[in-house]
Amino acid sequence: DMCEQLLAAERSTYHNTLLALRGFCSLHTQDHQGALQDFQRVIEHESPHPSSCIKALCGRGLIRISGGSNYLTALDYITACQLKLDETIFTIKSYVPWNQRGLLLKVLQEEGQMMLQKKRYPGGSSFSFQKKQTGLCTFLTLKSRDAPGVFQLASLLVELDSSDEASRILCADALYQMGRGEEAHEMLSLALSRNPQRAPVLARLALLQLKRGFVYDGNQLLRRLIRIGDSSCLLPVVDIFQDEDRKLLQSHCRWRALAILKGKQEAAAIKEAIAHLSFAILAAGGYAEDCLLTRARCYGRLGQMKTAIFDFNAVLKEDPRNVQALSGRGFVHLALRQQKEAVQDLISALKVEAGAVIPAILSLKPEAQGLVTGWLLQHGRATLSELMATKDLPGEETLGDLLTMAKALTKICRAAQHHIFYTDVLMANGEHQEALKHLQEAFGHCPAEDFARARLAVLQLQGRNVAGAAAPLSVLARRDEKDLAFLLNFVDTKKQQHLAQAAAQEGKVLMKGHDHQQALGYHSLAVLAGRANPRYLRHRAACLMRMKKYEKALKDMEKVIQGHGCNSPKTQAGDHCCQGFLLLALAQEEAAVQHYMQALQLDEPLALGTITECPGRESLTKTFHKIAQYNFEKQRYEEAWKITDYGLKIDKSSELQKLKARLKREASSCSIH
Repeated sequence: DMCEQLLAAERSTYHNTLLALRGFCSLHTQDHQGALQDFQRVIEHESPHPSSCIKALCGRGLIRISGGSNYLTALDYITACQLKLDETIFTIKSYVPWNQRGLLLKVLQEEGQMMLQKKRYPGGSSFSFQKKQTGLCTFLTLKSRDAPGVFQLASLLVELDSSDEASRILCADALYQMGRGEEAHEMLSLALSRNPQRAPVLARLALLQLKRGFVYDGNQLLRRLIRIGDSSCLLPVVDIFQDEDRKLLQSHCRWRALAILKGKQEAAAIKEAIAHLSFAILAAGGYAEDCLLTRARCYGRLGQMKTAIFDFNAVLKEDPRNVQALSGRGFVHLALRQQKEAVQDLISALKVEAGAVIPAILSLKPEAQGLVTGWLLQHGRATLSELMATKDLPGEETLGDLLTMAKALTKICRAAQHHIFYTDVLMANGEHQEALKHLQEAFGHCPAEDFARARLAVLQLQGRNVAGAAAPLSVLARRDEKDLAFLLNFVDTKKQQHLAQAAAQEGKVLMKGHDHQQALGYHSLAVLAGRANPRYLRHRAACLMRMKKYEKALKDMEKVIQGHGCNSPKTQAGDHCCQGFLLLALAQEEAAVQHYMQALQLDEPLALGTITECPGRESLTKTFHKIAQYNFEKQRYEEAWKITDYGLKIDKSSELQKLKARLKREASSCSIH
């Protein structure tokens, strides 16, 4: 009320002073709108009064905090400090209540820090808050990024609370950006003497020491910072550093890390190197390819595999074809025994630059090398097999990718299987001459290795007789039927038919000479080349029976019987007799009886002749009686009658005749009841 009365008087000598006082009165009574109007009138007056303007700026700044305009609050207080620092201090102490002063200081600290970090209004270098070119606004246009303004603000904060370390750090940061490094160093040294474990102070001092050329002191400060374990303090500091100083810190920390890694490989040394690399990465703005790669390898040595993958991923996000990152991540997956991921990464790396990946694999321990080559070969074989089966490659892989991988395997390890795989890929790619050349270079013109001889036979099949090719392929058939089936994909259908015929003929000859082991190889070749022709399956089953490999023979005969359809009853009867004999040999008597009954039903004379020869009528009749008796006991009379009836066709066994009589009596009894 007093202010209003004085303002209403005719004399207006203290008009601005009274407006400022009334503004604070309104502010204290929560009338922010009235207070803002008074403060604006003072600030925009044509003949500004400095003392009154300082009060008005401080008051308006408080109002802007409540409105969430913290940046504008900082601008108001910086402007007030530029007018007169002492007067601004006095105004805050006199007019700003204690319960608001703490918030005000915190806001000014944060905004000052953000101004130095250049996080405010990145599109322009200045901010003007005038509405018209009059009064104070003509006099002041504040550059929001200017370090001197922040320095004055920090000086204000230090004066208000000399024990507040954050304000001293802000003051030192402003001095640094103003090029007053020595003064900043003195202020930070004083702060460090009060709190030797203060990480933000150590980080700033370390840079200043490096900048001054005191490398030893800089290293000591960095080591102290590492022991504290708070590298996050570098994040705001890096934004304040000038570009050349960030590069200086980055290069120094990288150099220091590499120097540590050249020495002892103990866990403590590796951890220290990781810390220096982390500083270098932060100094580079969060991405430094060489430092990230080195740090990832360090994490791998410490067994922190997931963290290592994180760093490799950071590099690959920027450069998806980075060979070191791909191979490095592949090795981490290898250590974790994650086969699919490891193979995928290593193949991607080989596709980009095989010359860099091969030495990296060779640098691994023998056990790891074996695992890598084994996984790559397994993947390559599966992919190539799928290609030959479907005539199309899965995913994004191409034959060129398989060639790259296969060639790399031959350089990593000169194992026979790697050379054979490379030959197969060349054949699949249509490079038959190149495949032949490589095979002969690796194994000679007359290979001793069965797998190599088989491939040589396929490659030379064009110019050689089929019988000559059958010999090495029959050897492979005995060792690995799957591999032979794969190789036959490279032989055309007509030649496969000739190959099957020649193999079957040779198999018969060998069986007559009782060389069943070799005969089996030829018969297996005939089965595969003849696309499981029933005739060739029968031949192989007969060979297996001679060798007493009844289970394998049974599988072949099952395939033959499944293909019955256009065969004559005579042929079918013979197959069922053969199947019955095999089942008897495997003690599967009930199933054997069923097959013999089918044979008798299809062609009784042929079946009886076969039974007489083997296993013998008397022996088989006993089996029929046993199975019929079992069905009788289970009260399956119809089935028992059927078996007994067919058994009597084989031999008029007295036991079967008695069982048949019992079945008749049982049937009569059932009819009476």
